[in-house]
Amino acid sequence: MIAGLLLAAGGASRFGSQKLVAPFRGEPLVRHAASRLASVTDGGLAVVGNDADIVRGALSGCGLTVVENPGWKDGLSSSLKFGLASLDPTVDAVIVALGDQPDLDADVVKSLTNVWRETGLPMVTARYRGVRSPPVLLAREIFPEVATLTGDMGAKPLMDRFPYRVGYVDVDGEIPYDVDHREDLSAHDR
Repeated sequence: MIAGLLLAAGGASRFGSQKLVAPFRGEPLVRHAASRLASVTDGGLAVVGNDADIVRGALSGCGLTVVENPGWKDGLSSSLKFGLASLDPTVDAVIVALGDQPDLDADVVKSLTNVWRETGLPMVTARYRGVRSPPVLLAREIFPEVATLTGDMGAKPLMDRFPYRVGYVDVDGEIPYDVDHREDLSAHDR
């Protein structure tokens, strides 16, 4: 079973308010990545934290179960670890995506899964013109190492430490944009 894990708990300090519920292409920003992730995985979780109730409301009916990370202020690794610990034990691997990246590419997600099945490597990441960026697949066997992470980073330190345990999906394109500032909404609202 391949689950989705959407990280949507951050403080949105650069945005100035809860960016994940900001209107974008007719619906809250976070619904774009959540719906796409749910459509190409066997369900999964969305981890919320800051403004949990309004983000939970924006995710209602998107196909992911919402869980609240009480330690979200400890950074991205906290939400990643909380999400992994909250998964059903039948999950073999998880596709990790970010709630502020609305144009999650379903084909890239499918390719991550294919590379994992072909290679058996415990971490598979997208690489956009040579630069690693989410989404990333993490197999259950790597979850104990993920549990050791701290701070405002995802699995990057593990990929750096164990490069021989990383598979890649090479994409000839720009890294998917994320929304950090209000201007980012209007720049990509097409």
